[in-house]
Amino acid sequence: MVNIFLRPIKRLKVEPADKKLLQQLRKYFGLKPRNLELYKIALIHKSASTVISSGKKVNNERLEYLGDAVLDAIVAEYLFSNFPNQKEGFLTKMRSRIVSRQSLNNLAIAIGLNKLVITQTNNPLAHKHIFGDALEAFIGAIYLDKGFKVTNHWIVKHLFKKHVDLNDLQQTENDYKSRIIEWAQKHKYTLSFESTEKENGKNNTPLFEAQLFLNHKLMGSGFGSTKKEAEQNASLVAQERLDILFPSINEESDKISWQN
Repeated sequence: MVNIFLRPIKRLKVEPADKKLLQQLRKYFGLKPRNLELYKIALIHKSASTVISSGKKVNNERLEYLGDAVLDAIVAEYLFSNFPNQKEGFLTKMRSRIVSRQSLNNLAIAIGLNKLVITQTNNPLAHKHIFGDALEAFIGAIYLDKGFKVTNHWIVKHLFKKHVDLNDLQQTENDYKSRIIEWAQKHKYTLSFESTEKENGKNNTPLFEAQLFLNHKLMGSGFGSTKKEAEQNASLVAQERLDILFPSINEESDKISWQN
């Protein structure tokens, strides 16, 4: 599988800036790449895709997919070890907070990875997660280049120990979708999302709109460059509306009398 993945990478031309990138990877990230091409691709956003000789576009989307899976496993093990007495629900919530788009974007900026990302998009919605996506791709590159053990060590050393405060994280709530789903289930409401992809014109960056319905009543709409982000934003709007009706959607309250 790895050899298949690397085929397009081998065709990329060596750029004069390679030496500078190597120095940056060693100085700021403590990495000595064996395959620099992996890291170069990890920094190419879809909007700045490189076209190789075969006509195929190369960007960091495939590495992002791989890095996402690797990061999930490492985060899960890290939380499992640090919270030996907590149940599965707590661990799941903590993991979702660490790997949320906002959190990954902040981590990428904190370590300076955002300064290396190559992008040509002016879409403000894309910038909400573009660096976090690059961080996942970067992790995918480390995994392919160095293996799981080195990747695990790098994430714990450069991300968790320096930039993730588990105590503060327990007080943070940014998974609005999960929160409102739990509330709806608790109070026996029917909850559904309707998502559509909108025309976005420039930069080939997708734009999604999501609408959240409770008992078939529209409670929130949100936009995002991914369906997941749009649903999170719609959930935040719905939560804010519910907070007006209730002191908090987490508190015990009588059901709202809505006309379907």
